[in-house]
Amino acid sequence: MIEELKSKFERVMIIDDNFTDLYISSRIIIKNNFGKKVLEYSSGKEALKYLQDHQENIALLPEVIFIDIYMPLMSGFEFLEEYNKLSPTLKRYCKAFIISSTIDDFDIVRSSIDQNVVFFQVKPITKEFLKLINAH
Repeated sequence: MIEELKSKFERVMIIDDNFTDLYISSRIIIKNNFGKKVLEYSSGKEALKYLQDHQENIALLPEVIFIDIYMPLMSGFEFLEEYNKLSPTLKRYCKAFIISSTIDDFDIVRSSIDQNVVFFQVKPITKEFLKLINAH
């Protein structure tokens, strides 16, 4: 009898305005048993609303959030400024990662000093990157 592989995390959130990147990242996360359910958002404002609405309900929160930097209306950094205002419970439970195609050293440094960002990763999300997160 083959045992079903268990996902590392119950919920993972991806915030990226590029629908191709959103789709590919979601497929990689599911295929590699990293996340059981992927919450996909093409807008930082929509993702933030979801987090605000559920910040006291851990069962509905993502354990991992992947955020793109460059998005219209609300950049990844603007999202993180608003994210920082959310409940301490949410911020302890959710781990945020910047996923970007930027090569700007300022963006990389800014990501690394943000208290809510665990790690900066150049796009795309890869199986190897997910394994690195799993190891922690």
